[in-house]
Amino acid sequence: MLDDPHMDIALWVVVLLEFAGLVTLGVLLLVARRRLASARKQVVRRSDGDGPRRRRRPMGVAPLAIKTVANTVQTADSIIRRQLGASVRSSIEDLAGWARVERPDLARITADGRVVLVFSDIEGSTQRNATLGDRDWVELLERHEQLIRRQVTAHRGFVVKNQGDGFMIAFPEPAGAVRCCIAVQQALLQDGYATDGIRVRMGVHVGTSVRRGDDLFGLDVATAARVADLADGGQILVSEALRGAVGEDAGIDFGTRRDVELKGLPAPQTVYAVEIPRS
Repeated sequence: MLDDPHMDIALWVVVLLEFAGLVTLGVLLLVARRRLASARKQVVRRSDGDGPRRRRRPMGVAPLAIKTVANTVQTADSIIRRQLGASVRSSIEDLAGWARVERPDLARITADGRVVLVFSDIEGSTQRNATLGDRDWVELLERHEQLIRRQVTAHRGFVVKNQGDGFMIAFPEPAGAVRCCIAVQQALLQDGYATDGIRVRMGVHVGTSVRRGDDLFGLDVATAARVADLADGGQILVSEALRGAVGEDAGIDFGTRRDVELKGLPAPQTVYAVEIPRS
């Protein structure tokens, strides 16, 4: 039987197609193996990094030295992305010191050097993280952040930085800052289920700051953080400077005065606990 040239060509085409298919399959298998190996390495690295939880250090909120936010502060978004547990350091402590200005509006409201600052964090955050577990804790942080940012926007404030459960916020005027804090506390009381009954401590101070390019820092930043660290969960403390800047006609009840010591500052300092109306 004579060979059919057309049949030979067809056979060669089939062979070439099969060979190309095998090459493609081999490449796909190689890529899949590399991705699997990379994923295994990431799992090992994360497992190696998961050591026993350290107890939160009993130290004040202000750092011993001013540190740049670029080196000390991770945003809540990055914490959520990396699925990390709560920071063992005070959130307010990590936010105090240098504060990088991210928004042009904030640069404008601090152009004259005067700034109203609010620091806040969740009371007992490390223990709450341990109780809830990382996944539920991260979800709670998301809801907490949404609540804070919603009220800050409504009161014309600006979130300078946040790390985990801690926030550093700037406002153009003192009364607006206090009203924002009141609104946050009222929202937490009204919607305790969504926020898992968390209690947030807040401190407000007004003073001067120093800007270098897009950086904002100074003694009054640390003072605001120290005032916040004195507050209990569900409480708003303000400095005497803030109390005087608000005035008598703002409709805010500042309650009774307290003379306290703030680390690194001349003693005594005066703070006021803002009365939170039950809405």
